[in-house]
This record gives sequence, C-alpha cells and structure tokens, in this order.
Amino acid sequence: MTPVPSDRRALVAVDLGAESCRVSLLRWVEGKAAITLVHRFANAPRVSDGGLRWNLAMIEAGLDEGLRRCASIAVEGIRSIAVDGWAVDYVRLDETGRALADPFCYRDERTVEAEKRLHERIGAGRLRELTGVQLLRINTLYQLYADRLLGVPEGFWLNLPEYILSRLGGARVAEYTNATHTQMVDLNRREWSGEVFDAARLDIVYAAKVVPPGTVVGRLSGPLAALAAFRDTELIAPACHDTASAIAGIPETDDDWAYISSGTWSLVGALSEQPQSGAMAAEENFTNLGAVGGRFCFHKNVNGMWLIRQCIDAWAEDGCVWTVPELVDAAKTLEKPDGLIDVDEADLLLAGRMPQRINAQRLRMGVEPLDEGAGNAPAFASVIFHSLAARYAEVLDRVASHTGKKLKRVVVVGGGSRNKFLNRLTREATGLEVVQGAAENSTVGNFAVQMAVLEGSRDAVMGACAAEVSRWAAVLAEAMEGN
Repeated sequence: MTPVPSDRRALVAVDLGAESCRVSLLRWVEGKAAITLVHRFANAPRVSDGGLRWNLAMIEAGLDEGLRRCASIAVEGIRSIAVDGWAVDYVRLDETGRALADPFCYRDERTVEAEKRLHERIGAGRLRELTGVQLLRINTLYQLYADRLLGVPEGFWLNLPEYILSRLGGARVAEYTNATHTQMVDLNRREWSGEVFDAARLDIVYAAKVVPPGTVVGRLSGPLAALAAFRDTELIAPACHDTASAIAGIPETDDDWAYISSGTWSLVGALSEQPQSGAMAAEENFTNLGAVGGRFCFHKNVNGMWLIRQCIDAWAEDGCVWTVPELVDAAKTLEKPDGLIDVDEADLLLAGRMPQRINAQRLRMGVEPLDEGAGNAPAFASVIFHSLAARYAEVLDRVASHTGKKLKRVVVVGGGSRNKFLNRLTREATGLEVVQGAAENSTVGNFAVQMAVLEGSRDAVMGACAAEVSRWAAVLAEAMEGN
C-alpha cells in the first residue's frame, strides 16, 4: 500500500552540481507523488582571484530564483527544504556567517603541493587508518592545508550544501555523509579527528558540529520567508553528499547489488553495514564514506564523464560543437578500439587539453596517438567509453572480493545513466545485469530522506532510518517528471 503523508504540503530539494544546479518540487496530486524540476541553471568554475573558483553569487541567485518559482507553484505551502551537492568544497565565513570569498573548486591545482607536504606531517597510511577514506588531493583536508600553506587566515568554514542551508536560516552543521568526504572524520567515532586537525595545523573550533542525515537544522528565514508558501518551512540536512543522496534514492533492499553513480565522477561500489578498512582495501585506495542509516558507501572514485566533457570543450575552442548524445551515437558505430586508457591517471584529472593528455598516455603505452581534430571526436569517445566500462569491471570485481557480496546487478544513477551505449559496454565487461536508475537520483534520495524524517522518526546517532528512506525511495522512484 502506497504511504500517504500526514501533511500534504510540498517539499523542495536543492541539488548542487558541478555542471548544473537544480531546484525540484515534490507535490501530492490525487494522493500520488509528483516531482517536477522547477529550475535548472548551469554551473562551472572559472579562474578568479588567483585560482579556480565557483561563482557563489551566481549559485545563490539561481537557487533563490528556483525557490521563488516553487513558492509560486505550491499554493498549498512548502513543508521543508533540503540541500545536497558535491562534496569537499567549502565556503569560508566571517563571524556573522557571510561568505568571505568565492570558494575554490576542488580541481584547483594548489592541492598538488599541499598533498605532498601534508604527508610529511602525517603519513598516508595513518590518514587511511584514522578515516578509512580514499586518498584524493581534492579532499577538503588537502584544500584547507593548502590554504594554511598560502597564509589564508583560519576561520569558520562550511561545505557548500551546509552553507546554503545556513544562508537560508539553518544552524551551522556538518552533515555526516558530507563530513566523511573531508577526510577529517574518525572512522569509528564518527566525529572530527583531533589527530588529523593537529597534523594539518587546523583549529577544530572552526569546524561545525557533525550531525546525522535527516537532521532538522532550523526554519527558513530572511526575504524568502515572507512568501506565503514559506511560512513555517523547515530546513533539513538530508544526506548532503549528493552521492549518498543518490544511493539513498535506490529502492533496493537485497544485498546482491552494486552502484555506479555516473556523472562528472563515476562512484563505483556497494553499500556496506561495516567499513571495509583492511590492508588490501587501503592499498587499492577504496573509500568508506557515510551513508544513510549508519551504513557506508564503499567505493572508488573513477574519472567519469569529465573526460568526454573536457574533450568537447577542447573541440569547441576550434569552433566545432559536439554534444554527448551525438558522440554516443557516433561512437557506438565504431569497432572496439585498441589501446584502452587508464582513466584514473593523475594527468587526466586536470583541466584543459584533454585530447592531448589522452594521446600522451597512449604514446607512453606504445599505442598510436589519435588524430586530435574535432572530426575524429567519435574515436576519442569510443576509447573513453570502452575504457570506463573496463575500469568499472575491475573495480566491481574488487568490491565483491572485499565485501563478500555475490553481485548480480549494478544500478546506474546520475546523468551518465542515460548513456545506453556505456551501459551496454558495462554489462558486457562486468557480466552483471545493468539497471538504469534515475538521472536525478540525488533528488529522489533527498526527498526520500525528508519524507522519512517528517513522517517517521530519526535516531540521534544514525539519523534517518534506512528502511524508511528505502520505502519512500520506492514511492518516489517513478515520480520524477520526464524520468
């Protein structure tokens, strides 16, 4: 029997993306859930003030516009707002909670040196032992340490989703799933690690309190609260890490499935009741990130659609505009390419000149480079898609080994889930059934956490109940308009 909410007011989910930000509305129409994408706007970092940064004013203006549109549609009123987004990046605040500057993008190269310098103060092995988190120079820890090396004064900071909640009137918090991706949370205690802060010469007093997913952090205040629909609207920290939200939005209850959250990054792994922090998992650089219900997202970051997007940008500079669907259609007509690439090579994580970077790797492998002209774009796309599928297969094989799971299927969510060619290659490479989930599954998970909290209960330590979130995810899975 489909559950019906006790309060039929609408809900809003904000999903911050590195390429686009979205504001969605959940309404109850004739007893059924209907999710509508109300406002989407492009997002991208740009070089500003000495680094690669996000345009915070533009993001805030876009979100305010989306919320106003929601208020004009939902005449029944809006019960709650929750925000998820990409992890690791943060906003520095003054004493009043205002942003001091545009936040750095995680791809800014200032962390290259910071990672090396920090590992001289605390070894990579010890960091892994304390946090269980994959060593990535993009993590908040290396960014904050880079700031210290550059002489940036210490002060309060919040990761982006929590900053937006604070700006809307919520308390300053660090939601657990998002906090784990900082690489500064103790794996076992689920609190900030004093040893990590000390090693990085960071004052823990400036870090917000860690709270579980599903925490109500306040009520909407400020100019938007004057709108009739926003009277008495609660602010909820869902699983603020968009990947954790996306996984929460998968209505699977068995133990035989894995996931690929496919977007700019591909997060390839499975849910685990306990962290997998053995020597081999550490050596292979798997991560244990917080998930709803006290579980863990055990996965690896695999370089994803970033590769194809960067190639498209490079060709656009030569006046040739390709779209991802066009490249998918063209690539699937080609024979399987030779010389598959290591999609996770460090050089391919950097911005710019992606066709040249791919060819440089092929040359190092002793493989003939590809013609880098825009007319040969399908050949590059073919190499990228086949290489991604091969890497997915490698990682999923190790996931099964580490977790002991007998995997039967992999659920693909996120924007990359629409790439049926890559899904087919993944099925062929892994031998697993590939289930296409929602492209906007972070939004589904965001709403599922809100409903679980508003209609159920919340544990003070674990947060929203995993079973309740899964139940609402099943209700909402088909509710996304146009999905």
